[in-house]
Amino acid sequence: MIHNVRRTAATLLAAGTLLLASACGAGDDLSSGSSGSASPSGGASKGAVAIASQSFSEAALVAEMYKELLAHAGYQPSVKLVDTRDAYMATFPGKVDIVPEYVGGIVNFLNSVAHGDQAKPFEAGDGEQLARQGKKLLDDAGITLLDQSSATDTNAFFVTKKYAQDNDVSNLSDLKGKKVVLAAASDCAGRLDCESGLTKNYGIDVTKLLPLGYATDQTYKSVLDGESQLGETSTTDGTLDSQGLVVLQDDKKIQPAQNLVPAVSSDFLAAHPDVADVLDPLMQALTTEKLTALNAKISVDREKTADVAHEFLTDEGLL
Repeated sequence: MIHNVRRTAATLLAAGTLLLASACGAGDDLSSGSSGSASPSGGASKGAVAIASQSFSEAALVAEMYKELLAHAGYQPSVKLVDTRDAYMATFPGKVDIVPEYVGGIVNFLNSVAHGDQAKPFEAGDGEQLARQGKKLLDDAGITLLDQSSATDTNAFFVTKKYAQDNDVSNLSDLKGKKVVLAAASDCAGRLDCESGLTKNYGIDVTKLLPLGYATDQTYKSVLDGESQLGETSTTDGTLDSQGLVVLQDDKKIQPAQNLVPAVSSDFLAAHPDVADVLDPLMQALTTEKLTALNAKISVDREKTADVAHEFLTDEGLL
C-alpha cells in the first residue's frame, strides 16, 4: 500500500476549478452531503463519504460496489457520476473523498496538470512501479492510493473479425504502413497511448480521427459499417465478441499500467483509516476476467448496475 499524505498543490486546485466549470453543469455538484445519521446496522453513522466516478459502465459499477461496501460498514456514501476525469478531479480531494481510479490514468493526469499537456507520460507496464514513479505527484495532490487490484483495464483498439481475417492481423504491429480511419475518444489526438502511439510506435497511417467516443455505440457502428477500420475501447469490453469485433494486441506495449485502485483523500483517510479495510478486500477479489464478465452483464445482458454489484459482493463474501 502506498501512503501519500501531503495537501493538494495550489496549481492542481486552480486547474481543477477551471476544468469543473467547463465539464460539469449545475447537476454535477460533487459535495459530500451531511453526516451523523444512523447507520444501516442501527449504530451511529461514521459520517458522510462522497464518491465520484466517470460515468462509463465499468467505472460506475466499481463506484456502486464502493458505495454498498461503505454503507455496510456504517458510512453514508453518495455517488456522483460525471463524464470526464477532469470534472471530479476539480474537487478531489476536497468535496470528493474517494474515487475508483486506474493507476496510470490518475498518475498521468496529475503529471499533465503539474507539467503541462506535453509532459512525457509515465509508461511503466507494472502498476506498483508506476505508482512509485508518480509518488511525488500523489503526495503533492494529497491523494493516497490503496491496494491495487490485479484487474487491469487499458485502452485497446479493435477491428471487425472479417477485417482481421481478410488482412491477417492480430497485433497492432500488423497494421504497419496501412491506412486506417480511427474512431476514438475526442482526446485521442496526440496521445502516446492513442493516436500518437499508433502512428509513431506502430507506423500506422491514421488518415483521419473520428471523435465518436470511447467504446460508444457510435464508435462500434462506425467500424461495423466500414466508415472506420479501427476503433477505441478497453481490454475489459465484454460486448466485442457478440458484435463480431476483436481487439488487436498491443504488442509494443504503448499502454501504461491501468490497475484498478481506490484513490482516497489523504486527509479523509487519516480521519477514517478503516476505509482501507473496507475497500482492499474488493481489490483482492476483482480480476480482469471477472471484471470483463461483469461488464458483459451490464452491456450485453442489460442487467442493472446495482444488481450486478450486489450479486458480486455477495458471491465473494464481502458483505
